[in-house]
Amino acid sequence: MILIKTQRDVLLAPLQSVSGIVEKRHTLPILSNVLLEKRGEQLTLLATDIEIQITTSTLGASGDADGAVTVAAKKLQDILRSLPEGSEISLALDEKRLQVRAGKSRFSLQTLPADDFPRMAMADGDVERLDVTQRSFKRLLAQTQFAMAAQDVRYYLNGLLLLVDGSELRAVATDGHRLAYASMALGSEIEGGRREFIVPRKTIVELNRLLNDSEEPLTVEFGANQIRFRFGSIDLVSKLIDGKFPDYERVIPATLKSSVVLERTALLQSMLRAAILTNEKFRGVRLVLSPGSLKITAANAEQEEAQEELEVEYNGDPIDVGFNVGYLLDVLNNTAGETVEWGFNDANSSALFRLPGNDSFKYVVMPMRI
Repeated sequence: MILIKTQRDVLLAPLQSVSGIVEKRHTLPILSNVLLEKRGEQLTLLATDIEIQITTSTLGASGDADGAVTVAAKKLQDILRSLPEGSEISLALDEKRLQVRAGKSRFSLQTLPADDFPRMAMADGDVERLDVTQRSFKRLLAQTQFAMAAQDVRYYLNGLLLLVDGSELRAVATDGHRLAYASMALGSEIEGGRREFIVPRKTIVELNRLLNDSEEPLTVEFGANQIRFRFGSIDLVSKLIDGKFPDYERVIPATLKSSVVLERTALLQSMLRAAILTNEKFRGVRLVLSPGSLKITAANAEQEEAQEELEVEYNGDPIDVGFNVGYLLDVLNNTAGETVEWGFNDANSSALFRLPGNDSFKYVVMPMRI
């Protein structure tokens, strides 16, 4: 019995959309699978790791009958990728095996019952909603997500804070060494007062991968402990991190003694060159700012050195400070302005990077001893 008969790309595209969250090896074997569910011409694919669930649908799946099956997501994806573009493929269920055929190629894959596949649903209770464009939300994520912690014991840092305050949406991420803040205006004011929630790192990474840089709509629904994103044919449900995010407003310097405006591309290229000779473990670079000049130096354990010098319009007090070059490269790579503004008080205080004339983005980074 042929369950699905379609073109390779009709199945591969939605499979790639959902399989990003699938773990190759899991304590529950069925979570390494993707659920394929066919009803008429419509094929629905669903993947989950218990914390996140992604669902998508596509049309153009013909076949003799309707049905559902779960099969190893990565294996099926690898098979489809290896087949020539435009291949006609068929998937047939034969005694707990999924037979995949394309031309003279044959593959037989293990399956697990579709009824055993776990599904997440939005919990009952009050659910609030906001509507934005995919482009604006993707930009908000791009400006902040790189500062999220990874596997930190302070579990509430392993995610992104989303804060809805009236007609403004803010995103904040920090790993304890640096903090990224970005905000965007909403089309209308959200009822219910100020709301904040921490979205897991894995969910943010998937959203950044799946969202289009377009004006197409994105609907965000959030309840007490879950959040849902719907865009295009994608429906993503995620649990929220239960914890208290640090007070980011106290981290952002309220006053700055001096500041200098730098050309972003020139600074980025100088940082990339200096980074080549940084110590692999600490990755420190030294910034020496004096009237008219910014010197960037780096050295490593082999006593190799790099030095870059940029001409700048600056007439303030000199400063000699060290930073992790990775933290500076992150902000320079994830902002689009022609210039960046570096504000500071002294060599022992956190620095603030902004985009001139733009209050919707702030990046705080702690200095390091070199």
